[in-house]
Amino acid sequence: MNKRSGGRQARRKLRAAPLEVKPVYAGLEGGQYRPLSENDMAQIHAAALEALETIGLNEVTDTAAAYCTKAGAELRDGRLYFPPALVEAAIKSANRDFKLYGRDPKHDLHPVGHKVHFGTAGAAVHIVDVENNEYRDSTLLDLYNAARITDLQDNVHFFQRPMVARDMETTLDLDLNTLYASLAGTNKHVGTSVTVPENTAPFLEMLYMVAGGEAAYRARPFVSASVCFVVPPMRFAQDACDIMESLVKGGVPILLLSAGQAGATSPAAIAGSVVQSVAEVLAGLIYVNAISPGHPAIFGTWPFVSDLRTGAMSGGSGEQALLSAAVSQMARFYDLPSGSAAGMSDSKMPDIQAGYEKGITTTMAGLSGLNMVYEAAGMHGSLMGFCFESLIIDNDMLGQVLRTIRGIEINEDTLSLDTMRAVCLGGPAHYLGTEQTLRLMQTEYVYPEIASRLSPKEWAEMQKPAIVAEAGKRKDQILASHFPSYIPEDIDEALRERFNICLPKSAMRAR
Repeated sequence: MNKRSGGRQARRKLRAAPLEVKPVYAGLEGGQYRPLSENDMAQIHAAALEALETIGLNEVTDTAAAYCTKAGAELRDGRLYFPPALVEAAIKSANRDFKLYGRDPKHDLHPVGHKVHFGTAGAAVHIVDVENNEYRDSTLLDLYNAARITDLQDNVHFFQRPMVARDMETTLDLDLNTLYASLAGTNKHVGTSVTVPENTAPFLEMLYMVAGGEAAYRARPFVSASVCFVVPPMRFAQDACDIMESLVKGGVPILLLSAGQAGATSPAAIAGSVVQSVAEVLAGLIYVNAISPGHPAIFGTWPFVSDLRTGAMSGGSGEQALLSAAVSQMARFYDLPSGSAAGMSDSKMPDIQAGYEKGITTTMAGLSGLNMVYEAAGMHGSLMGFCFESLIIDNDMLGQVLRTIRGIEINEDTLSLDTMRAVCLGGPAHYLGTEQTLRLMQTEYVYPEIASRLSPKEWAEMQKPAIVAEAGKRKDQILASHFPSYIPEDIDEALRERFNICLPKSAMRAR
């Protein structure tokens, strides 16, 4: 009994100590799950090449046509066609080794190979109000609060704007205040977007001011932009193309985002949806590199799924999980940095449906080696609602997902023969408190912060804690205490003098 008690005390002491090496972290190597064979990927590539050569994209802007035809595309009857040799050359010359920086270097992301990173994203127009079991309009303060919470979630590696601040009156206020609130709330890498072309100049001006100058930002671009440069099927989005041209010239890394919905704006066949998404993003890759050769761009194939009974989006479905994994494989086929979506529950609240949808889709995306897994935390209602409690619960979930991605290390120590001999041949006949157990308990195992592993008896003694309620307590604690100063006071004053910053200073400090 004394040995057991001593072992328990030692384990508790070790659990309380800060971790020098965490069991999971950003950039773990995935790639274990492969829904497509090598032949499958070759066929999809061939089909995408044929689509670009014989179907092409229409509604092309004059400048997009000029850039792409100069690179080797062909403009006929208002459609832009891409010869296979041009596509292959663009794939070969594209930048495949860049970083997405945080303002703190510890948050730098390196989306190469099978390295996996999870983050938020989306354009939810509602906040999930768990206490009242309803949805309400999302605001700028909600966006700032989401950034603050994300800032403290170890397994959410980047913050891409997950909601629309519906209390902004103009698109300029929306774009600039979204950028400001995100940068004020976290020093992780931030992703956002620009609504209309005329907003790109002030957007870049704000970025450079926060960075301490244009050169400083270009050296470490800590903000990337998602650009839906196509309107599926196979059409350019004219305003988005103009925005993308300006942002590329301004040094902003681009998420080339194609978001067809299978059965609606892309083929109902899973393979066909992959083909269209790949073709559209390959066209974007040619376009971006025609503007600025080697510009950092994420291969953002985001094929979504329709419930074909109703036409509604089905972001938590098994088909969605397959699509996200398949486009991840295609990016690896090209050896390009990849980004797609997973974790988008169709459930309206954080419940068991949300749990299985989020768990399945994020695990498959991570195991496929998707570099940037967007919308992986907090999303509900088929991307219509964002939930603070789920953001915290999903951090726990993503810790478990990352552990599956990390896999099992095989070496002389982990095979454990010496430890087995010590325990079995005259030892205590159990491994509790052994040197190996104490040494590995923090580096081999992931422990949830919110989820309960209490026995039923302990659970009852602790007043039967429920996961959503515990997440709510954690949310309240963070929002009452975590007010980071990621924008220095002098720069903040300059931003407020130059732009219409709508987030009051009173909301950015403890009361």
